[in-house]
Amino acid sequence: MAAIDTAYHYYLDTYANQSTSRYDSHKKSELRNIYNKIVKINKDAPLYKIKRSPDVQKFAIDIKESTRLIQNVVASLSDAEEGIGNAFQKKLAYSSQEDVVSADYVGNGNSSSNPDGFTIEVKSLATSQINQGNFLDKNRLNLKPGSYSFDLENNVSAYEFQFTVNADDTNFSIQRKLAGLVTNADIGLNAAIAENADGLSALQIESAATGIGADETFLFSISPQGNHDSMAAIDALGIDHVAQEAQNAVFLLDGTEHMAYSNTFLLDNNFELTLHGTSPEGRPATVGFKTNADAMTDNIQTLVDSYNSVLQTASKYSKSQPQSVQLYKDMSSTAFAYRNSLEDIGLMVEDDGSISIDEDALRETVSASNYEENLSVLNDFKNLLSAKANNASLDPMRYVDKVLVTYKNPGKNFATPYITSIYSGMMMDAYC
Repeated sequence: MAAIDTAYHYYLDTYANQSTSRYDSHKKSELRNIYNKIVKINKDAPLYKIKRSPDVQKFAIDIKESTRLIQNVVASLSDAEEGIGNAFQKKLAYSSQEDVVSADYVGNGNSSSNPDGFTIEVKSLATSQINQGNFLDKNRLNLKPGSYSFDLENNVSAYEFQFTVNADDTNFSIQRKLAGLVTNADIGLNAAIAENADGLSALQIESAATGIGADETFLFSISPQGNHDSMAAIDALGIDHVAQEAQNAVFLLDGTEHMAYSNTFLLDNNFELTLHGTSPEGRPATVGFKTNADAMTDNIQTLVDSYNSVLQTASKYSKSQPQSVQLYKDMSSTAFAYRNSLEDIGLMVEDDGSISIDEDALRETVSASNYEENLSVLNDFKNLLSAKANNASLDPMRYVDKVLVTYKNPGKNFATPYITSIYSGMMMDAYC
């Protein structure tokens, strides 16, 4: 299982923190269609062995994620009604003070609410609850050996934690043990060890959630069990001390005060706002829509970035995965197919297949009265790019370095629905 663990760890470290979009959700019919395509591909696929390489799992995951990005971008640009202009004029939000509040438009484009934008003045940010323990000498032991327990209560449930102190433990080892115990419990709390300037250490426990309801007094509380030893242990550790209380975000929306539990929230189901800092006194930020020309330019830039990212993936693994050249050829062929037409509107196709943008030429294109005619090539480009990305996403293992063992007998194979691909089963340690 070592290779599988490596693959999952790489995925979590690299992609787990990325935000998802509504295009990552699919209907049952769409999932069934994808499944049927994978089964069809694997029905006639040859038997192969993957060559030993430390990069094979990372390469396959990067292919899957970079092609998913392309598919999501293309899907977002295909939501609009008829007309290439409508597709690339997808509304984009802007904020006049990005360091205070950033905005994303997540509506469907049909709502007329806030057509001219709005102002927002951030008075305070939402904060989490933090319990700060006592700073102790890391090399000493302030607890006597034995078994201890304490209760941890949040607004939903109550939990009992038990831990043991051995004679060879230190304050630091106990704090580290409790930090892992609380964090790994997966109850919405993160624990870590803080150190001060004197080299002393303390256990710090912070809630993942921010904000607090009107009928709530805490997000979590810690109390010792009702025996003398446990009370003495919690008193020595000090983790029942609340150093920072949870607070709601407070802001003025067009002059009217509002509150939110989190620093990221939806407004009228149209804008996703993220608060980053407090506003200068009397200087609210303005949130609104970018002009059509700016929106089209930014949407085209997003499409180009997603295309370039998959070429960068192929280039990144060119030495360890020679077969990555096929990924490069498949994806770059979309740009080379429309090279002259793309360069006419300001999208310059380089010799390596990547696309750079001539901003002046592109802005002139999107500002022209016949911009829809000029941008028609982008519709063809994004549709071909989507098809190529979909094929790569269905079976990313086709691009990794492998050895063919045997071909299946054409036309006389059974479907193998439980072995849809080495990637989809995450069985990438099969070559070990």
